[in-house]
Amino acid sequence: MMRLAAFCIAMLLAACAKPKFNPDWTKETAPETFTAVFETTKGDFEVTVTRSHSPAAADRFYQLVKYGYFDNALFYRVVEDFVVQFGNTDTIQMNQWRSQKIPDEPVLLSNKKGTISFARDGVESRDLELFINLDDNPKLDTLFYNGVRGFPAFGKVTEGMDVVRSLYQGYGEETMAHYEKMYNDRQGFYRDYPKLDIIRKAAIVK
Repeated sequence: MMRLAAFCIAMLLAACAKPKFNPDWTKETAPETFTAVFETTKGDFEVTVTRSHSPAAADRFYQLVKYGYFDNALFYRVVEDFVVQFGNTDTIQMNQWRSQKIPDEPVLLSNKKGTISFARDGVESRDLELFINLDDNPKLDTLFYNGVRGFPAFGKVTEGMDVVRSLYQGYGEETMAHYEKMYNDRQGFYRDYPKLDIIRKAAIVK
């Protein structure tokens, strides 16, 4: 059963080829308010974004969703009562998107339960990885690391938070110890962690 599950995940991830990256996508500005729906292996949830909370983050999120970047991506880090993390997919697209930097911004919206933020590990390092807060995490508003302070939330799960909470949590932080394998040996990574949930499709709905 484990082998079958891993095989099915690999086939699902390979099923839909992403469109070829176009740098012009990164010039698009998001609406002041918009909603994205995520179809996952556990059901659907919606994220509503208010651009003024973090304009650069809102624009990048809008671009990534609109052009299918998250389709077939894994929720590769799910830590109970902390965060659900996703966003890194195939290496080629990752490098193309990352070449288009977005500026740092202050925290205007706190990392409360259900909010969504970009991960970052230094100056202008927000790019593709996102996390949804499973609980109130105010420490993430002020955490100082590698020359930058805090993780600016820019939106919130407004429908389907029960779906987000139901994403498989059994691996905890274990997957992050084998993070590089997700790129170097994808099928091996899926065999190791066959219960990870997947984003089947993400789209802007309004």
